[in-house]
Amino acid sequence: MNSKGNIVLIGMPASGKSTLGVQLAKWLSKGFMDTDLLVQARMGKSMQAYQNANGLEAYQRLECDTVNSVVCESCVIATGGSAVYCDGAMNHLKSIAHIIFLDVPLGEIKRRIGDFSQRGVVIKAGMTLDDLYAERQPLYLKYADLVVDCADKAPDDVLRVIREQL
Repeated sequence: MNSKGNIVLIGMPASGKSTLGVQLAKWLSKGFMDTDLLVQARMGKSMQAYQNANGLEAYQRLECDTVNSVVCESCVIATGGSAVYCDGAMNHLKSIAHIIFLDVPLGEIKRRIGDFSQRGVVIKAGMTLDDLYAERQPLYLKYADLVVDCADKAPDDVLRVIREQL
């Protein structure tokens, strides 16, 4: 792990980054930060409302800028699923943290997400969740220092795997 002791969780929407991130921070006695919440605080509205009003590209610029500004020590950082689209932000995170990809199968993501139209998922018009999954998987793998197979695993099992790997 890097000298700052930070851990970043990446993965698809509904992969458990925020939920597991809070639990992991507790288990490891670290702080917790959720970049989606930082972005929403800067916007003053929900991710979906901002995207509806300003468009996908404006949201992605704001997310990129926000993730690039993250500074912390001994933190678990949950990112938005779309953070991997910003090379600069991901390289920044890689310089301050150990990056863990929570790899959840597409079928499980679909079950967890349900209707993603109100969830704030960063997705181009006309794209399906299948398309999004296929587009993002290589990006998650590109930036990951550790890939955790989350298929059919309870949250505690995923946390145990992460702790063992660290």
